[in-house]
Amino acid sequence: ATTEIQAKEKAFYIFTSGTTGMPKASLMSHFRWMKSMSGLGSMGVRLDKNDVLYCCLPLYHNNALTVSLSSVLASGATLAIGKQFSVSNFWKDVRENEATAFTYIGELCRYLLTQDETPQDSDNTIRLIVGNGLRPEIWEEFTTRFGISRVAEFYGASECNIAFINAFNIDRTAGFCPLPYAVVEYDDETGKAKRDDSGRLSKVGAGGVGLLLSKITDRAPFDGYSDEEATNKKLLKDGFKDGDCWFDTGDLVRQQGFRHVAFVDRLGDTFRWKGENVATTQVEGALNSHPDVDQAVVFGVDIDKTDGKAGMAAVTLRGGKSFDGNSFAQHAYKNLPGYAVPLFIRVVESLEATSTFKSKKVELRKIGYGDGDGDLYVLKGKSGGYVESYDGYVDEVGAGKLPKG
Repeated sequence: ATTEIQAKEKAFYIFTSGTTGMPKASLMSHFRWMKSMSGLGSMGVRLDKNDVLYCCLPLYHNNALTVSLSSVLASGATLAIGKQFSVSNFWKDVRENEATAFTYIGELCRYLLTQDETPQDSDNTIRLIVGNGLRPEIWEEFTTRFGISRVAEFYGASECNIAFINAFNIDRTAGFCPLPYAVVEYDDETGKAKRDDSGRLSKVGAGGVGLLLSKITDRAPFDGYSDEEATNKKLLKDGFKDGDCWFDTGDLVRQQGFRHVAFVDRLGDTFRWKGENVATTQVEGALNSHPDVDQAVVFGVDIDKTDGKAGMAAVTLRGGKSFDGNSFAQHAYKNLPGYAVPLFIRVVESLEATSTFKSKKVELRKIGYGDGDGDLYVLKGKSGGYVESYDGYVDEVGAGKLPKG
């Protein structure tokens, strides 16, 4: 009988997106779902009974099944379910449903910005959007163009035991978290949290970027994955004192102070080149802002006789556009520090994505700058631009001869 179900029992399994490997089934307990309704739905999103929340994400995604549904149930609002996401029909669907809010993930917002601007862009009924992944470089452009007054950006993961929510409507932040967490120094090579000589973790200061850990407590338990080995790999014990236990999110965030953080990158997607950490989200944001680019995916690749990984991007171009190596190089150097400018660019017709619009990087990394689909270009430097790939380029990079400038 339902009267005998306890909060700690499993409600459902939710699968991680599988952007950097196979999806894992993470357990969602009734307690976690109810906590999300209280924290995200009631405190963060704050709909009222007259609101209509439009959601076109698949219902097996936690932004739909937990965030959207709990926000509606907490407030007595209405949930309008879109059959699927369509760039061309999105705003038509919003108007037909008389929606006052919608649920997003970052790529959805970027896709909407690719449409040609019209005078009607800000003439809509939306006052609030809720989701995660709205990148800082498009935050103002998106909210201004579409007349959105409030962004309930949040940070969370299917398996994570805490969440941040932008309850105070501050630009470019994942928001506030009342539960215990730590942003700690990490090892570039291993991707693990650093421990000092006494075996303890070290927190970064305000403004610093570090690995986000969430503390496992009775109030914030970690339900884990269906695979016990996968669960144990994500736990850090005796971090700051004997007996404490922390969940390793695998995410890099910026410690903004006042219990706020901003998402920086997945640690597995960050790579080190020329002694500097390169965040793929920063590079993707810069390349995506080029007028010829439809979508860019960035990752690191190995080069013999070099330390770290060199940047590589796979890009799709807008219809009818051809690749302009000089324009791309000038744009990249203008918007990125020199060490973050990709050495390789592969122009492809399409990029495979998960069902929730996140790029799959595993196969792209495997192919790297080897034989693969599309046209491969290499960086000769700021003045030399990108040119068609040629034999010997990798050796020249390994010998420190390229790129110039």
